[in-house]
Amino acid sequence: MAYEKALDILSEIFGDNLSRSSSDLELHGRSEAHFAIAAPDAVVYVNSLEDVKNLITVCYEQECPVIAWGTGTSLEGHTLAPRGGVSVDFSQMNRVLEINSDDMTAIVEPGVTREALNEELRATGLFFPVDPGANASLGGMAATRASGTTAVRYGTMHDNVLSVSVVLSDGRYIETGNRAPKSSAGYDLTSLFVGSEGTLGLITQLTLRLHPQPEAISAGIVAFDDMDNAVSAVIQTIQLGLPMARIEFVDAATAAAFNNYAKADMAEVPHLLFELHGSTDNVSDSAEIFNDICTDHGGQDFQWSSKTEERTSLWAMRHKAYYAVLASRPGSTAVITDICVPISKLGQAIAETREDISQSSLQGPIFGHVGDGNFHAILLIDPNSKKEKAEAMRIGDEMAKRALSFGGTCSGEHGVGMGKLKFMEAQHGAGWDVMDQIKRQLDPLNILNPGKLVRQN
Repeated sequence: MAYEKALDILSEIFGDNLSRSSSDLELHGRSEAHFAIAAPDAVVYVNSLEDVKNLITVCYEQECPVIAWGTGTSLEGHTLAPRGGVSVDFSQMNRVLEINSDDMTAIVEPGVTREALNEELRATGLFFPVDPGANASLGGMAATRASGTTAVRYGTMHDNVLSVSVVLSDGRYIETGNRAPKSSAGYDLTSLFVGSEGTLGLITQLTLRLHPQPEAISAGIVAFDDMDNAVSAVIQTIQLGLPMARIEFVDAATAAAFNNYAKADMAEVPHLLFELHGSTDNVSDSAEIFNDICTDHGGQDFQWSSKTEERTSLWAMRHKAYYAVLASRPGSTAVITDICVPISKLGQAIAETREDISQSSLQGPIFGHVGDGNFHAILLIDPNSKKEKAEAMRIGDEMAKRALSFGGTCSGEHGVGMGKLKFMEAQHGAGWDVMDQIKRQLDPLNILNPGKLVRQN
């Protein structure tokens, strides 16, 4: 085996924290989406910065690939090991190191999940807002520049990571920023590593921006006869500047999936799910204005509530949308799309995507964060059908090309991994070459998550 010497050395250093069991290898080589299993040669469970430095030093000397792994919930094959090597499992580096309420910051290790951090913050009056559907690790969320339902108000990981600590491919350790609210001192290294998908270094610590819990929160749901009217209502709402923290779209097929999976009682038509944050009076007034907007656009059965349990139930259902859709075709897997377009092009992008799916033989429910122009079609396929996968990939490719032609992006929040590599040159042009040059400078041996994000080499 090409990396046997590296694995022998690592086994001496890590002992029982290095695993080569078939179950561990399969877990760390499996994807949430349509990708085939690509297992590493070993899994190392790290507990500290020194562990990461020691591992990287050995792998650099032996030219052994290193793939960071948080919770394994990424959707574009980020954590797969197509060239073998070592999967670095950060799940045991899961400590909240510091909460500074005055500065509204938290320092965490990369294995802390978003839900665990917010549990720690419950008594502080603060919270961390970025909420992808899965209970992902914060290191993984930073590495993929993740977002979620609250991005329309609070931004993505790009907006909420102040600094990361990183071990580079040759073992050097750097801190990319500090806790100051702003800085103009040199290149923005934090932004470089947020979204780098483990191709430039391994994140060992993060300093995060926290936000105050709003005085009042109300959430609700409203039905529409067609998608165009729902999207038009969203556009008007955003243009009026209502204090929307979340504004999500689900189509009729997704509503049906919710009914079956979560025992919901939704009319099988398009819906908007929304949440308002602010003062008590502002939230109440804004809900009434939003009701008027929706009514003007054909909205029906407008419901909203400030009760915690009802809000929690609504968003728990939304966060399980992917699994609800999968369950609507038992035994299926999915090609998951993730485009983002300017808000002015959102209605056209959804309508044309819907038309593409309707002309195919596939089921493809659509939902997403329409408040910031981001939506997903979940193209369900038989995992054993090459024909269905090819058809799904074709539809996904058309969606990405359409997004680029509209001035948008092939990936709004899921990242590039292996799945979106084919669109990077069209989206970035010579900028993709610059990314490759940065990769070669920081990782000259190409050991950090090879085959992802930049040109395959």
